[in-house]
Amino acid sequence: MNRIALLATPLLGLFLAGCSSTGTTQVVQAPAAVAPAPVFTQPVMPTPAQTTQQALATTSVANGFVDAAALSRMTAKDSAQANSAQFYALQFGRPGAPRVWTGDNGTTGSVGVGPYVRVNNLDCRDFTHTVKVGGQEFVKKGTACREQNGNWTVEKGAA
Repeated sequence: MNRIALLATPLLGLFLAGCSSTGTTQVVQAPAAVAPAPVFTQPVMPTPAQTTQQALATTSVANGFVDAAALSRMTAKDSAQANSAQFYALQFGRPGAPRVWTGDNGTTGSVGVGPYVRVNNLDCRDFTHTVKVGGQEFVKKGTACREQNGNWTVEKGAA
């Protein structure tokens, strides 16, 4: 026999001996009366993506985020671009890093935000929304707060 077979035979025997059983079986019985576990239900909460999409849809520049004179001169695309920029600047923007947008016919804008502050248990931020339409610049400054449902609303604003 070769050397490997001579070494493997005793090792195989030891391995198989470790796998043998003693032949005893132990039965454990569960308690007869088990109280059912309480069932707790939680309300279905929207996912962060759903909340973000709903809040984006309801954050509107028509609600005080843009100067009224500029708003009257903006197209639907301008308003959509301004809405998106306003929401994402408030939600995710860094102070000092304005979010810019471009609409129709050379209309442009930018939204700058300040740091988050806590007011009446709501997250709030100062903002400056600048719109350039038809060669004229309009600036709206104010404070927006995120409601419990995720919507941003203007708390105060100045022209």
